[in-house]
Amino acid sequence: MTPLRDITHEELELPENDIARQVYGDLNRNLAAIERTVGVSIGVRGTSLTISGLAHEVSLARTLISQLAELARGGYPVFPQDIAYAVRTLERSPKADLKAIFLDEVYITAKKRVVSPKSLNQKAYIDNIRQHDIVFGIGPAGTGKTYLAVAMAVASLMTGKVRTIILTRPAVEAGEKLGFLPGDMAQKINPYLRPLYDALYDMLGRGKAQELIERGTIEIAPLAFMRGRTLSSAFVILDEAQNTTPEQMKMFLTRLGFNSQAVITGDITQVDLPDEQRSGLVHAQRVLEGIEGIAFSYFDDTDVVRHHLVQKIIQAYEAHGRKQRGRGPKARRPAVRPPQVQNH
Repeated sequence: MTPLRDITHEELELPENDIARQVYGDLNRNLAAIERTVGVSIGVRGTSLTISGLAHEVSLARTLISQLAELARGGYPVFPQDIAYAVRTLERSPKADLKAIFLDEVYITAKKRVVSPKSLNQKAYIDNIRQHDIVFGIGPAGTGKTYLAVAMAVASLMTGKVRTIILTRPAVEAGEKLGFLPGDMAQKINPYLRPLYDALYDMLGRGKAQELIERGTIEIAPLAFMRGRTLSSAFVILDEAQNTTPEQMKMFLTRLGFNSQAVITGDITQVDLPDEQRSGLVHAQRVLEGIEGIAFSYFDDTDVVRHHLVQKIIQAYEAHGRKQRGRGPKARRPAVRPPQVQNH
């Protein structure tokens, strides 16, 4: 139990009833999320708040609430799930401006939901895509690599920046072989491409997405189908790139034509290739570093935007992996630890 003498109390006044209601959330759910996530206690009287807790927790909560008020004033609808993202951002960078991150509108989905970055790394990733022709997004599952790339692709298509979207993945997953799956080739391949369909349906609605796919404006295909092509005026996304070979990665990158850009996403800790086969994504990190026009964006567990337990699961597996690697040569595939976000 924390001694009472270590508890501090701080008053905070929100200037407008309207803003205060948005910050508090329905039935004060946002405040409850702040209490749970930061570890403070918050008393409410109108637009006045009393924040109680350890000094560093109170300081974090005050900064958070003040910035949430600015977000609300800027038209951002604050939800309880945003609290965890905001806290992780401010814990990592206390001077971070949440408005610059959360109000960076990437796309508005068919259900009128605004797609925007939720962390510093996601913001840097979006900026890299805007500024570079080839961008690598590398990090664990649930960090928004593919979803944000698809949102950027759809935005580029809708504004006329590109004429087509091409989404592709290598057909290698968790040791399974295509030949063991039922159906013809299209039916065998479809499960591997399902996450890309899901992201498109979320952005455009199922009907609109299917219409664009049928017209050929959006193409979803296995990586092998890219061979021999030149992809011009296209936004091309290679997903699950850790499961490419170096030869496949080179083949994909050299397909890029005029007025096109490519985003390559993957998790180098989840390679499903045979043990003797090198990952094309890991290889590309070493080969392409420093080339102007190519950027690498890196994510970690603090960027996870799925269920709150996903972050803990990733942390647990990373800790286990470090422990296993410390035992010597039996470790199967050591992870390549990326540097911080780089721009080239």
